[in-house]
Amino acid sequence: MNTRIHEILTKYQSELLDEWLAAISSSGVRRDALMKEGELRDQAAEFLRLLTRALEQGAVSDVTTPAYASVRDMLDRLSRSRSLQGFSPTETATFVFSLKQPLFERLRREYSKEPQMAADELWAVTVLLDRLGLYTTEIHQRTREEVIARQQQEMMELSTPVVALWDRIVALPLIGTLDSGRTQTVMETLLQRIVETGAEIAIIDITGVPTVDTLTAQHLIKTVTATRLMGAECVISGIRPQIAQTIVHLGVDLSDVVTKSTLASAFSWALKRLNQTVGGPRAAKG
Repeated sequence: MNTRIHEILTKYQSELLDEWLAAISSSGVRRDALMKEGELRDQAAEFLRLLTRALEQGAVSDVTTPAYASVRDMLDRLSRSRSLQGFSPTETATFVFSLKQPLFERLRREYSKEPQMAADELWAVTVLLDRLGLYTTEIHQRTREEVIARQQQEMMELSTPVVALWDRIVALPLIGTLDSGRTQTVMETLLQRIVETGAEIAIIDITGVPTVDTLTAQHLIKTVTATRLMGAECVISGIRPQIAQTIVHLGVDLSDVVTKSTLASAFSWALKRLNQTVGGPRAAKG
């Protein structure tokens, strides 16, 4: 059975290519604004060539075998490229599914006098193309997830800027929810900036943090502890009345952490701590 499918693909490859491209166009998912006709033809021709080679090795429905390695690699590249270009999973999978119509028609003609053989061949091709089409969907989805994860990481890094406020004083304004993943980014960014600037005081401003729960408080304590291990003192500013009440209600112990209601208050405390003024270091008292 697998040898006969291979023979059909080999014998009618040119005709199948033209009929396949016509089927893709009639399916309504071809988007010329994103892909030119020549590029689509090259991809279709490559797929037919690799599929023929895989079937020549005796494989039919098991697309996970080494025989289909080149086919999978090609579909991997195609799916990732189309995902990044803006094609939907359906549009991407239709590239493979559209081959059914011309291939089915060829099989019917070839085995018109052998109905059982035709049925067997049609079923084998259906299973094969369905699995390859689903493979493109999996790669497409995986690519989108990777893009989303990368964008989230970039947004997280952008949302945790460490600002050098003054000599040996840095500030980290936090906006939004503080979860485990973001806490790790916050700590890494803050500690790196402490090393780079030689900061002795780090101000973590939580004015933009909407709510503080037990987990958020624990993340803050971890960040404070990590900062201290780097030899710098840590101040938490932006403690609003509601947040103060919540922290007390949760029983979170911040007694050994300097807290201030505003960033300005924290900055003022930091200047005094370092014996500095906005005009410069204070003159030493005789």
